[in-house]
Amino acid sequence: MRNVFIEAETASTDEELCRLAMKEDSTAGELLVRRYNRLVRCCCRPLFLMGGDQEDLIQEGMLGLTVAIRSYDESQNASFRTYAERCIRTRLYTAIRDASSTTHAPLNEAVPLEPDDPVWLSYQDDPETLVLNRETFQERLRQYRQQLTPLEEQVLTLYLQGLSYQEIAQHLERSVKSVDNAVQRIRRKLQSPR
Repeated sequence: MRNVFIEAETASTDEELCRLAMKEDSTAGELLVRRYNRLVRCCCRPLFLMGGDQEDLIQEGMLGLTVAIRSYDESQNASFRTYAERCIRTRLYTAIRDASSTTHAPLNEAVPLEPDDPVWLSYQDDPETLVLNRETFQERLRQYRQQLTPLEEQVLTLYLQGLSYQEIAQHLERSVKSVDNAVQRIRRKLQSPR
């Protein structure tokens, strides 16, 4: 083991370290990560990740560096540094584009409807706090129900009983799509300021 570490540390170029890392030498990979840590941070500095912070960007950049270490091909006549920087930036831009897209919006903007959800209940084990939080939840639910149409009211009641969209649709003799639309309208109404 010590022999492998010495071999990796004495490797003079990034390309040699990359070759060793591809041969499952974790020490060489660690040395490359240490060498390129600053480059990853420099690439991340001017960027902004919606819904994340700088550490999330750095993590994405490190994943890009890992891809570079695993896929570098010397026969392409590019230095490892050039290739690594390209992989890091590509990973960062992909993460930013994905975070900015509306594809994940339903997950990122979801509002819980369950009374036992941690958003509504405290993390404390204090029974008094739990009872007060449940009462607060019930009061909020009564206020929000006043904004709902009769169909939305029925869907919400069945949803809170744990029925699936399919079961709710069968019970109400509606399509699954109309149930899904009703749930989405309910969530929007719960999110909007009163």
